[in-house]
Amino acid sequence: MLIFRRKVYLDNNATTMIAPDVCRIMEKTMRNCYGNPSSNYRDARDAVMLLDSCRKIVAQSIGALPEEIIFTGCASESNNQLLFSCAENAPPEKNVIISSPIEHPSVIKALEFLQKQGTVVRYCPVDNRGRIVWDALVSLVDNTTALVCVMYANNETGVLQDIPGIARLAHQNGALMMSDCVQALGKTAVNVQELGVDFASFSAHKIHGPKGAGAAFVRSGLPVVPFIHGGHQENGLRAGTESTHNIAGFAEACRHIPQSLAAAGRITRLRNELAAGIQKLLPSARINSPCGAAGQPALCNTLSVTFPGFDAAEAIGFLDYSGICVSAGSACNTSANEPSPVLKAIGLSDEESRQTLRFSLSEYTASGQIAYTLNILRDYLERRALPVTLVHPNQADESLLFNEHTFIVDVRFWYDRKILKGLPRSHETSFAELRTHLDMLPRHKNILIICQGGTISPIVAYFLRSKGFKNLSFVAGGAAGWKLFQPELYNKYGGNDKQPLIKQKAEPA
Repeated sequence: MLIFRRKVYLDNNATTMIAPDVCRIMEKTMRNCYGNPSSNYRDARDAVMLLDSCRKIVAQSIGALPEEIIFTGCASESNNQLLFSCAENAPPEKNVIISSPIEHPSVIKALEFLQKQGTVVRYCPVDNRGRIVWDALVSLVDNTTALVCVMYANNETGVLQDIPGIARLAHQNGALMMSDCVQALGKTAVNVQELGVDFASFSAHKIHGPKGAGAAFVRSGLPVVPFIHGGHQENGLRAGTESTHNIAGFAEACRHIPQSLAAAGRITRLRNELAAGIQKLLPSARINSPCGAAGQPALCNTLSVTFPGFDAAEAIGFLDYSGICVSAGSACNTSANEPSPVLKAIGLSDEESRQTLRFSLSEYTASGQIAYTLNILRDYLERRALPVTLVHPNQADESLLFNEHTFIVDVRFWYDRKILKGLPRSHETSFAELRTHLDMLPRHKNILIICQGGTISPIVAYFLRSKGFKNLSFVAGGAAGWKLFQPELYNKYGGNDKQPLIKQKAEPA
């Protein structure tokens, strides 16, 4: 039987496809402008001219001056540099940074590090849509505040914050304002002058540009210290030879922003069509994204949905099997499938967080792709002949684990295995290694897949199904779930009789 599977990419908040014009510019740059901008010959001067031109284009796209742009390797680097710089330059009497619990990990983790260095970090709560609670923010910001750091658009729910209002509050109290604008750029208007921010971060690969290029905005006259030390590049603020082809791609992607913004209305309609279709399929589904509700502005492309009674990891595997790329609302953690801090901050329980999917569209998303996605979701929600079996940790008992017809494959990373013991009789490998050694798997046995927290094993199981394997299952919750629900078996058998799936050849003597 021929099964028709379309390719539908709905994970654009994670990364976007590179626009064709961006590819052409990058290839042209690699071929014709490969000189080191720090040298003095003609090819180097050509590279310097290219960087100057790109800096102007990127600056213009956000309403900044060229000298206010620092090119970085990614937005995470930009966030770290800006936060560390603010903490270092703050006077002793202003040692407080105010932020929110729904920030990107590159902000949250940097703030956790700064806390250990003596900076006081306070988090302003958000409401059930992810909006900053204004009264709480007003009570937190005072004359001890050095910086207020709030992202413009949230990557999971798409909620937009009142950055101009927050910036005014910060400035009224003598504090600076920083905003992670990564998700906002290309989806809503971003002008750093109108937003009133002093610092901001951006990323090329979220606007159909290349990975490996980011930017930090620093308002003229404000001090900033380098995060990477070494050469004089970026006016001494970011050492390392500039990645000219990536920066050229970033600039070309910024040229494309007006076209992206013009498509916002159509993307909004598709997003709303998807939301309405999901609620028709499952009336109990919870829409976590504001979806442009009155007084609750949101990105046009983002839809976070909680599916009560359904496991997000399994859903991702089934959708991937059908050619649809989405992401989970819960973060994949090496030690367990931990719930997303963003979803917990807006009031979801751990269980609800693990039942949440995020769909993020782009201007390349077509109406037919939304219809196809809803059809596949219907098959999943109605449990129509799912080709892979979900095994609850309670079912991973001795009768299953020691059945001669069960072949257990442990696809965890090596460092995960140091944290948790796996199932007995496991054949250890990695997903990447497994893909090239399918001949090592017995097609006549029941293949049981396990990972660390239950997020990877469904993907592996459905991948094997697409390669013709018939009897496939995975352990929901992974090794963490098995330890939680079967502690006696975990202590008695965990890690016993394990062996590598692919035995490495011995080095010749």
